[in-house]
Amino acid sequence: MVHHTATANVSDISTSQAAALSRSIQRFHMDSNGWSDIGQQFTISRGGHIMEGREGSLRAVDEGGHVVGAHTANHNSHTIGIENEGTYSSATPPGDLMEALAETCAWLCTAYGLDPQEALVGHRDYNSTNCPGDELYALLPQLRSDTAARMESISDGLGRVVEPELSPDQVPSFPDLPSSERVATHYHGPTVGQDETGG
Repeated sequence: MVHHTATANVSDISTSQAAALSRSIQRFHMDSNGWSDIGQQFTISRGGHIMEGREGSLRAVDEGGHVVGAHTANHNSHTIGIENEGTYSSATPPGDLMEALAETCAWLCTAYGLDPQEALVGHRDYNSTNCPGDELYALLPQLRSDTAARMESISDGLGRVVEPELSPDQVPSFPDLPSSERVATHYHGPTVGQDETGG
């Protein structure tokens, strides 16, 4: 399930910006929503950095399991959420982000034996929302084709989990900006249904 973060389309594509983004999403989901962790399983920054969202998601994929998230109301039990940094209502996602998204989708589709033509959908396909924005949504057919092409080249060993670049103590905190300069609150549509929790 493809999402956008509904945050600013920043020009900083560094690893530290990506880590700050993840931390800000985590704080919002835990502190404001009262959830146990980030709602989606993965986040991709505008610089193409791929990050685990909800704890245990990497291990679950590696083991063929599923960590239930909180990103698409009434569909969390059978979907994996991939949030992409930015707002794509009228802006085009950067190439680095799209490359990383295709690689991530190829890995996930290979791991679960999914057909990208059927499996890769946008948040708006399941809930009443504009997410992932008109521009990113319009790129889903190309994403499906790019994912299928990458799947053909994935060998058995590429689905293994690799160590993250940063240790937890190296992850910077989100900058303490004045409220007028803070990014959006990461709301991009319904995330938890009536019979679901963010837990």
